[in-house]
Amino acid sequence: MSFTPDNFTIWMEIPVSDLDKAIRFYNDVFKTDLGRVKDMGPNEFAMFPTKEQGGVAGHLYPGTPSQKGTGPTIHLACPDSLEATMERFAKAGGEVISDPIAIPAGRFAYGIDPDGNSVGMFAS
Repeated sequence: MSFTPDNFTIWMEIPVSDLDKAIRFYNDVFKTDLGRVKDMGPNEFAMFPTKEQGGVAGHLYPGTPSQKGTGPTIHLACPDSLEATMERFAKAGGEVISDPIAIPAGRFAYGIDPDGNSVGMFAS
């Protein structure tokens, strides 16, 4: 029997070299409000919000990112159009490294955040 859960991804963590700078970047790009959490582990981190408590999300944490573009890619939902998100991504200091790519579920583009993390911007 094969393991097939409702959601295979349950959490994601993005390592960043400067938590304040990364919070500003992700807030600006994804039009969100990452909340700082100080009492849930050995380090302070910033959590991505979800509409409902218990939604699949993740956080930014002080850590050592992989070398530029060599780590896993985290795909994040665009708050509006893919093109507008790509524009904010570049303006905020990231590097957009692909044109939009169409797939049956929507469209996405690849980018590298200021810490070198690979980020997919996804719009359905």
